[in-house]
Amino acid sequence: MVPPSQPSLIVGYVPGGTPAKWARHWTQRHPQVRLELTTIPAAEAAEAVRFGTVDVAVLRLPTDTSGLAIIPLYAETTVAVVAADHLLSAADEVTAADLADQPRLVPLDDVVDWPDAPGTPAEHRPENVSAAIELVAAGAGALIAPQSLARLHHRKDVTYRPIVDAPTCAVALAVPEGPQSALVDDFIGVVRGRKPGSSRGQTDPAPKRTAREKTLAKQAARAAAGKVARKPGKPGKRSR
Repeated sequence: MVPPSQPSLIVGYVPGGTPAKWARHWTQRHPQVRLELTTIPAAEAAEAVRFGTVDVAVLRLPTDTSGLAIIPLYAETTVAVVAADHLLSAADEVTAADLADQPRLVPLDDVVDWPDAPGTPAEHRPENVSAAIELVAAGAGALIAPQSLARLHHRKDVTYRPIVDAPTCAVALAVPEGPQSALVDDFIGVVRGRKPGSSRGQTDPAPKRTAREKTLAKQAARAAAGKVARKPGKPGKRSR
């Protein structure tokens, strides 16, 4: 176990976020730095970075990004979550028009930025996505959500289908605005795929050799090239 006195980096991520790959790369490069992963509600992710509760956060856009620097990561497919026996489950994908006459469940923690989303919003707003999917399973309506959330709350009695003409759900990395600490900058490098030996990575470049070291290296290489490997006790052939 890494002693608590050693440096650490706290990475927050919203439900459905996938920081595991970056965490593996970080551990390989910085085994001396403890990486803490913590799930935070989507509505609180930006504030957690601003207040220093976490050092960086994987969050969904749009959100209030004042005081933050935002690094776009990827865009998620938006899906319709329906009961497993729903008529729409027979299709591989659906359109907004397919959902126009469906009751639509809108949880209080809804993260899909689609003001004119299809369907008739239900009067009751479930507390969260998990509660909304409970209602979907009971046949109360459909839920529009990012694909990762549909996967996170997967159940046998519900399924989901991509909505081909829906806006995507943007995911980004948020860090404090202004100069970054070395650890935060290194994590940004991991997320962006920066090589460990890059000029902004933590790993220092190999020091340049002096002229004498270069000369000695060349002499050693020539000497090695001039040697003939022989098996013990077996002399080489004499030239005729």
